[in-house]
Amino acid sequence: MLAQDSPAAGFWHSDWSAEQAAAAGREINELKVSAQGVFWSESDPKTAQTLLYRYQHATQSSTVFTPAGFSVRSRVYEYGGGSFCLTEQGVVFTNEADQQVYLQRWQGAPHALTQRSHCRYADMQFDPLSNSIIAIEEEQQAQAVTHRLVQIELPIDNRFVCHAPRLIAEGSDFYAAPRLSPNGQRLAWIEWQRPDQPWTQTQLFCAARQPDTSWGTPICMAGAEGDAALQQPIFDQHNRLNVLNDQQGYWQPWREQPAGHLEQLNGISADYSGAPWQLGGCNYLALSNDTYLISWLEDGRGQLAVYSFAQQAIRQRLATDYSRLRHLAVDQQFFYCIAEHQAQGRAVLAIERHSGHSHILQQLSIGLAAEEIAHPQSFYFPSTDDEQVHGFFYPPCNSQHSLKDQERPPLLVFLHGGPTSACYPVFDARIQFWTQRGFAVADLNYRGSTGFGRRYRQRLHQQWGRVEVEDICALVQSLIAHDKVNPQQICVRGASAGGYSALLAIAASANFAAAASLYGVSDPEALRKVTHKFEGDYLDWLLGCPEQFSARAPLEQVAQIHTPVIFFQGGRDVVVVPAQTTDMVSALQAQGVRVDYHLYPEEGHGFRQAHNLAAVLRLELAFYQQTFQHS
Repeated sequence: MLAQDSPAAGFWHSDWSAEQAAAAGREINELKVSAQGVFWSESDPKTAQTLLYRYQHATQSSTVFTPAGFSVRSRVYEYGGGSFCLTEQGVVFTNEADQQVYLQRWQGAPHALTQRSHCRYADMQFDPLSNSIIAIEEEQQAQAVTHRLVQIELPIDNRFVCHAPRLIAEGSDFYAAPRLSPNGQRLAWIEWQRPDQPWTQTQLFCAARQPDTSWGTPICMAGAEGDAALQQPIFDQHNRLNVLNDQQGYWQPWREQPAGHLEQLNGISADYSGAPWQLGGCNYLALSNDTYLISWLEDGRGQLAVYSFAQQAIRQRLATDYSRLRHLAVDQQFFYCIAEHQAQGRAVLAIERHSGHSHILQQLSIGLAAEEIAHPQSFYFPSTDDEQVHGFFYPPCNSQHSLKDQERPPLLVFLHGGPTSACYPVFDARIQFWTQRGFAVADLNYRGSTGFGRRYRQRLHQQWGRVEVEDICALVQSLIAHDKVNPQQICVRGASAGGYSALLAIAASANFAAAASLYGVSDPEALRKVTHKFEGDYLDWLLGCPEQFSARAPLEQVAQIHTPVIFFQGGRDVVVVPAQTTDMVSALQAQGVRVDYHLYPEEGHGFRQAHNLAAVLRLELAFYQQTFQHS
């Protein structure tokens, strides 16, 4: 269609429907490798289930491994991760429905290994010397939630008996990442205490194997000074302990020295991981004495390489077409990872160690032709305090339409949740839904996001509701100044923490035509009263003194809001409860602000059902279009 025949940007027709965009939200979550094959988990919004898949090189094919009636997902710390591990007998996994641990042998049905209905399990590690599973146990009691490190016995024959897990460590508020040395004689893990988060301050512990296969007294190996966040401990082939440590500004590998202390491996100055919201991550592996397989972030884009720390040089760049690479694994022939691409579906890659050639073992369908996909443009812009802030800009893209001469598209600002999280230059069906209809999208890594070092990440310390709002407003001003967007058609959307920031942005600036809040926080104090243990002190870290909970609450700034807002809320949300959103809706309506409110009774905090995800996109689009027509 010629430009002069195209409807206005924001009203373009697309054959790619909201239902297709929602269906493209399928995800590959975790990856493990053994002699029995390559295993990964896939979550499907259509079924709201997570299943394990198994690829075998001999047949060059993959099959569903998880039988009907099971879903592989842990809810430890609410965000889960580390939901399965591989053993000599089969796959051990956490079943979503009851959060118990099951063993599914290579041939056969799953059998329960635990029967503690008040407990959850995650971050499992197979210990062959004791024929057991080491795991994080989360005990949910009315009075308190307790975490500990435990050992779960595996059967030695066909008799499945659920024994009580044996204690390895307790007393700390949180545990993560139990990892065994290759010789089985050492066990490392991460601990942290309230009020810290795993990205603010943690400690690395290690215990030695005792003659009876139990574990000795733990020794703190790093983090005792309280000035660093450590994550992802691993052991190399020489049984030396490694860990990602941000003490020098970035999450980089540190390695155990002969004297027992850890020293930084000098290499690429970048974050090798994001914040560990979920358990079970792996972003680096030791291959030989000083050579590692590493994944790191460069201007928000993922990189993968074989790196020599002795030479401080990249030996071989890998999977260069991909822009986010995680969950690394290795065997004698291949490197493996979960890889994301800016114009393709998420994939499981097997990369030949010798040649670096990549083989796709599994790739999720996206249902959108290559010429229809908007590609991200990485950029920086100035914000307050003379600081540079990062984002990705997606121009409108639709092969049937184009912008008219002098026409500038409407802008939709995406705000990630967390807020200690990040956006990445990968295929996002939601973003493509908007660019297909003539919107430009700015995906913002506001200050406080991960992937840009500790200082950038810490900028939200006691500044949430200020710093990122300044960045949102500065982003809009920058794009308007560079003539990229229509200044009369600026919209902003966010979910959870992103919804909070979106509401504060429209209170701070009159530049916005409309906003969308998906189960967004409008009353931090109300959230503080109901939040779970993992984030129990997070709001205090983000906001500071009690007075700021009220001062920076969108509910308290309703008088400054004149921008139309559409709200989406889950009826089963126990984080941002429905009353919090309805209070905000009522307050805005009392001010005469145009508001739409949509409640989904069966959804929780984070929508999972495909038909609801599609409905949100359709309703949000219609809301913006109505706003543009009435302006």
